[in-house]
Amino acid sequence: MARRHELNVFSWSFLDAITCGFGAVVLTFVIINAQVADRARESKADLRSETTRLEEEVLDARKNLVRLRNTLEDDQKDEQVLAGEAARLAVMLARMQAEIAKSSSDSSASRESIEQLRADVRQLEESNQRLAARATEKAGSGQKLRSFTGEGNRQYLTGIRMGGSHVLILLDASTSMLGRTYVNVVRFRSMPDGRKIRAPKWQQAVRTVDWLTAQMKPGMKVQIYAFNEQAQAVLDGSDGRWIEVQDGSELTAAVAAVRRLVPDKGTSLVNAFEVVKKLQPQPDNIFLITDGLPTQGEKPPAQVEDVREERRVKFMVDAMRALPRRLPVNVLLFPMDGDPQAAGYFWELAINSGGSFITPTQDWP
Repeated sequence: MARRHELNVFSWSFLDAITCGFGAVVLTFVIINAQVADRARESKADLRSETTRLEEEVLDARKNLVRLRNTLEDDQKDEQVLAGEAARLAVMLARMQAEIAKSSSDSSASRESIEQLRADVRQLEESNQRLAARATEKAGSGQKLRSFTGEGNRQYLTGIRMGGSHVLILLDASTSMLGRTYVNVVRFRSMPDGRKIRAPKWQQAVRTVDWLTAQMKPGMKVQIYAFNEQAQAVLDGSDGRWIEVQDGSELTAAVAAVRRLVPDKGTSLVNAFEVVKKLQPQPDNIFLITDGLPTQGEKPPAQVEDVREERRVKFMVDAMRALPRRLPVNVLLFPMDGDPQAAGYFWELAINSGGSFITPTQDWP
């Protein structure tokens, strides 16, 4: 019997197979390891790039933050500077306004004191003149019952129609007679009545009435009406009738009543001309002392309002139509600033009626 051949697992063939397999595993590991290393390097490079990019963005953000902080600090500093400058200017403005108010108050008070002194001096001079005229009355001067002397060469009136047997004097006693400008009218309007009476423009109107009455002669019939919204005789109880001039005391009493008048309210010229129709016989000479176009018609408005110029012109035209014809009207206009059409319409009234028109200087009579 033949001898069995024994199997040897560690034969050369088996070793070769094992060695080849091991080599294949090693080669596979080497290949895989190389790929992993490459991928790792690539990943690291990507991560480095991303990190660098993020670091740059963070750096830019920090730079922007610093820049914004600096800008904010600059803005806050600018705001503080502007606030300080505004406060300084406000203090300066308040100081200047206080100085202006003080200066205006001082100058206004000074002007009022000067005007009051001038008015007092005029009244004293007029009183002295009246007393002197009565004391030194001469036989040849008998026809002139009252005297009036102006300052220097200021006693003049050119072209006005004097005389007449029935003379009517219409005196505007509205608020506008307190001043020559709207500002002065507003200023005097808020003052006490005693101060209103001494307003320079009103005092000139009163002296004008005094001058006119000084031209009257014995036997003449005279009437003096003051008008604003309505017209009323200055002497109580004399409405609608003539006052005959005898010894001059009637005119003196009328002028004294005029001196006590306080300008007030609006102006209705049509109501003033209604007086002409009430007097019988009608006047043959009218003296109208006023300062501008009327502000009202026959009836005052329901509430206080600024009257436009076209409405004032309408009131003037209506008043001219209401005046009876062929009655001479002598207009003495003390013009008001801001009333440019007044002179033209009053000149037309004077010329069409056969009277005269004059705007006296501020130092007359």
